Amino acid sequence: MTSGHDEPLAMSAHDRASRKLQLTADGQLRHFLTLDGLGRGLLTDILDTADSFIEVGERAIKKVPLLRGRTVVNLFFESSTRTRSTFELAAKRLSADVLNLDINTSATSKGESLSDTLLNLEAMASDMFVVRHSQSGAPHFIAESVTPGVAIINAGDGRHAHPTQAMLDMLTIRQNKGSFEGLRVAIVGDILHSRVARSQIRALHTLGVEEVRLIAPGTLLPADVQSLGCTVEYDMNKGMRDLDVVIMLRLQRERMEGALLPSEREFYRLYGLDTEKLMLAKPDCIVMHPGPINRGVEIESAVADGPQSVILSQVTNGIAIRMAVMSMAMSGQVAERASRQQQEAGE
Repeated sequence: MTSGHDEPLAMSAHDRASRKLQLTADGQLRHFLTLDGLGRGLLTDILDTADSFIEVGERAIKKVPLLRGRTVVNLFFESSTRTRSTFELAAKRLSADVLNLDINTSATSKGESLSDTLLNLEAMASDMFVVRHSQSGAPHFIAESVTPGVAIINAGDGRHAHPTQAMLDMLTIRQNKGSFEGLRVAIVGDILHSRVARSQIRALHTLGVEEVRLIAPGTLLPADVQSLGCTVEYDMNKGMRDLDVVIMLRLQRERMEGALLPSEREFYRLYGLDTEKLMLAKPDCIVMHPGPINRGVEIESAVADGPQSVILSQVTNGIAIRMAVMSMAMSGQVAERASRQQQEAGE
């Protein structure tokens, strides 16, 4: 396995800081917080590692001993079904002990600070925290300032990032298309509120697709859309042409403030993916959705359940990707701990 030494070209100060926080001195993953600052070689390593875990899911006994004796704590400060259950399954398939902390009934709801809760969990010899939080940057804060010796995996933070979702999407694209070169990929819908879209855009650019197209009404595009390096299209009928991959996003009603949409019916007419609009893309265009799906709002059932849909493959791939980043981050932490102990012994 190659190390993640392949630095992306022309890195910003933000990317350099993200890279430094997430990688060991020799380029191994130790936290997985964002795709910012990670190069193509490391992302490809994650995909290749996940590929090797897909076969585990097809065995009668779906277990490998890579995290045996390790404790993984799921810290979900925001509700989630699919992400939480796939992280739990991934940890169990790696033979870890898993603790699910229900934040609503835990000490944090009794006034204990987040830092105190985490330090107490670290004192119980936890090896990894899987964190979902409504505040952008919460996992970074934990990795940098609270428990740097515990592997932190970001399971989605605010509007900022959802790196494991983006990587399971990349794995699904690679399985269906073979490689990323020359691909035209569209992301459609509520891009403004979507942490998934931000991570997908970063992953697609890093892995070298030809074009990332954003299709959305102006009210659902971020203010910094020009800096994302994507083509913007307001008309879905135009935007669907020549596509290899179309990724539909969930309409995030719970994050919306103010009247950004006239109505769901109007949104579906203009930006919902139906059989007619799909026919404008290439005949082998694949259809993706991070879930949960609002049928008849973002996508027609005939498309979601149709032959071009790979939505259920995404869920299967989610387990393999999460196994990959958990095992890679844990081995990076172990390697770092060993080298620290060596240095201390030599002093």
